Amino acid sequence: MLLQTVEQETGANPQWTVVWLHGLGADGHDFAPIVPELVRPHWPALRFVFPHAPVRPVTINGGTPMRAWYDIVGMDFATRAEAAGVEESIAQVEALIAREAERGIPASRLLLAGFSQGGAITLAAGLRRREPLAGLIALSTYLPGGATAAAAREVNSVAQPVFFAHGQDDPVIPVQHGVASARALEQAGFEVEWHHYPMAHQVCAQEIADLGDWLERRFR
Repeated sequence: MLLQTVEQETGANPQWTVVWLHGLGADGHDFAPIVPELVRPHWPALRFVFPHAPVRPVTINGGTPMRAWYDIVGMDFATRAEAAGVEESIAQVEALIAREAERGIPASRLLLAGFSQGGAITLAAGLRRREPLAGLIALSTYLPGGATAAAAREVNSVAQPVFFAHGQDDPVIPVQHGVASARALEQAGFEVEWHHYPMAHQVCAQEIADLGDWLERRFR
């Protein structure tokens, strides 16, 4: 069963899709307002797909049910992402990517984006891809399993360009975890463009502008 989504199209007959995964406790509406700030007039028509994560208990928050891509079982970044939830979410994202193919948008014109927990799924899913996506967008996040996961990626999987951005003062996912994840992806053959900003666990205007520049190069 496909996840429920919020969708926006910037023009008729979209030629590209951006699937954007929200963070812990948010929903698909969370990043929808970013579209008019990000999109540039001369870009091709885009479809933005913002899925809602399933509701599940989150251990680190006292077992409170909330929208989450996986359970967070502890503070150790090497093991905090519950593996079964990560696998389930990757499968759900792949189902959305498959639906876009049915709607005429191949993987080569699809970008997968995510913030925080959504970004972790973006990177984990990208690491498994056997058909490359147009790119991965990882905001204020980390790669579940880190260097171990990157080193163990399947022989048949493919590298993809990555826009990786993080706040220098992030108290939720300290910036060193983003840096380590970016390095692990580079060592696995991914083309990573790294940005950091004087902010906490959030998104800033300069980040949106830099992401727009990166997307501009994808659309050429």
